[in-house]
Amino acid sequence: MKKVVLVIVGILVLLVAVSGCGYNGLVKLDEDVKTKWAQVETQYQRRSDLIPNLVSTVKGAAKFEQGTLTQVIEARSKASQITIDPDKLTEENMQKYQAAQGQLSQALGKLMVLTENYPELKATQQFSELSAQLEGTENRITVARKDFNESVQTYNTKVRSFPNNITAGIFGFSQKAAFKADAGAQNAPKVEF
Repeated sequence: MKKVVLVIVGILVLLVAVSGCGYNGLVKLDEDVKTKWAQVETQYQRRSDLIPNLVSTVKGAAKFEQGTLTQVIEARSKASQITIDPDKLTEENMQKYQAAQGQLSQALGKLMVLTENYPELKATQQFSELSAQLEGTENRITVARKDFNESVQTYNTKVRSFPNNITAGIFGFSQKAAFKADAGAQNAPKVEF
């Protein structure tokens, strides 16, 4: 009986020693994922903040299609209402967030294409500056999403690897969801002249 108790205590000590090593690493990686997520949100917020100025400029400089402007405004409103707690980066939450941001991207894309019909609008300095800022922000969003996905991959690898998976299970560390490509992104766009 005494030997059985010693063996059990020995196994428990070994498990704690082996899995305890990974706890601090998991915390560090979890915080890195949260930081990268904050960067993604910051870039989307920057884009959201630019939109009212862009819409005002377009509205003031052109007899523009009201429907397109309304779509942009509504998509911005929907996108800004959806936020995700960094501790709840689940597949479902990420899909909702990504869908709302995707609708806004589509509405902005349509707005930018339709501005081609208004050469006087494209010639204004304010529109040119806002377009450049929006393009730069889209690039920043792409970089922030890439950095976030890399951080999630590193974290998920650690959570799933032995013996860290034991520590993760004990302390409630679970896999996090990453951004996925938008539906149809694998297809090349058609260019027609």
